[in-house]
Amino acid sequence: MPPTLTMAMVMLTAALMGLSGIANQVCAENAGAVPERVTFMSADGKTTLVGYLYTAKAMAGRTPAVVMMHGRAGPYSTRANGVYDASTLSLRHKAWGRAWAEAGYVALLVDGFGPRGYWAGFQRYSYAQRPEEVNEVTVRPLDAYGALAYLRTRADVRPDRIGLQGWSNGASATLAAISADAPDQGDRTPGFRAALAFYPGCGLKGAFDAKPLIPYAPVLILQGTADEEVSYRRCLMLVERSRQSGGDIDITLYPGATHDFDAPDRNRQSIDANAQARQDALTRARDFFAHHLETAND
Repeated sequence: MPPTLTMAMVMLTAALMGLSGIANQVCAENAGAVPERVTFMSADGKTTLVGYLYTAKAMAGRTPAVVMMHGRAGPYSTRANGVYDASTLSLRHKAWGRAWAEAGYVALLVDGFGPRGYWAGFQRYSYAQRPEEVNEVTVRPLDAYGALAYLRTRADVRPDRIGLQGWSNGASATLAAISADAPDQGDRTPGFRAALAFYPGCGLKGAFDAKPLIPYAPVLILQGTADEEVSYRRCLMLVERSRQSGGDIDITLYPGATHDFDAPDRNRQSIDANAQARQDALTRARDFFAHHLETAND
């Protein structure tokens, strides 16, 4: 492995189970208020998106914010049974939204599938059959920038301190959106200040095969080595090529962790490697945004 590549291979101990703050907040996935449903225009100029807003009620004045991009299954629980609203959001999305609000952020979860007619998202291994109107390289980044523009209209948000976070397909969209040559970004001044990508598919439809991905803001990828849906090795190659060209991007690998390792349901958290990875990722994500959104120089 090239010495220029920073890759943390994390093996956690039981001491991490005592972490507090954001990790404890995410564990309390059934606590907290229901988010506010909002609508705003995608930067595609034609799609009215649905968003779920978690606000930092304990904070005074303007606060940093996070735009959250769901994965291929959409933002809702698999048990939604045709009801797609704030009450049926998945445990992971509710937990992260509440955690960011508790940490003093405004968090906006973007539903980019429902308004385009795909409320239930897509099944695993359906990648080749997904329609172009949800393309994670050419379309979903426009949704992220629509959310950015919306947050900048709010009196409780610092317009220059907004981060981007995505999972799986939404993490792929996050990487495409943070590229210096992303699709029409509108008023990107300064744009997203940093980005977190949880277990992205790093093929990105070949967009960065001929040229490396060069993000315009710092990026951190978090991924398991036992991921059954996407290749962590492909992400390693993407990161290595980017860093060799000066990209401010890093990757943390969790040995034995699977796809969706941070989902707080019993199925995923019954795997020790997932439980350990989740605890570390929660703290690592909080520290990453705290550094780039709270303490970064203007």
